[in-house]
Amino acid sequence: MTETVYRLVYYSHNRIVGSPAALEAGINSILEVSRRNNPLANVTGALMFNAGCFGQVLEGAPDAVEQIFERIQMDPRHSDVHLLSFASAPARAFAHWSMAFVGASVPDAARYGAIADDTGYSPARMESEELFKVLQRLALEDEGATP
Repeated sequence: MTETVYRLVYYSHNRIVGSPAALEAGINSILEVSRRNNPLANVTGALMFNAGCFGQVLEGAPDAVEQIFERIQMDPRHSDVHLLSFASAPARAFAHWSMAFVGASVPDAARYGAIADDTGYSPARMESEELFKVLQRLALEDEGATP
């Protein structure tokens, strides 16, 4: 039986406050929980932190993806959560990642700040497919693979 995969793409504004160490701890907490819970729900994806915003792709069964997205919307570390797309996908793009992360630390997140210039990344203007492709490309680059 073929798995029905849905892909959800969203962005939100960061509400983690404090020192760079507090910011890194907050992001690490998000990743730890995602990497523990997503495999249980058979959800994969990627998260990017850039210039005070999160961009994320979630892939899996529609109900599982919806439940995770509902928790994200209630999470006080996110605000202004904007759903860009939620639709069936031909296959998982992040099948090997319970949650890939672009910007493994606060210094790396600063490094990815340049993608705004390189790709036109602006959460308010970003289309779902553009954000998806940026996350896929950067996650693969971090892994040393090619898209």
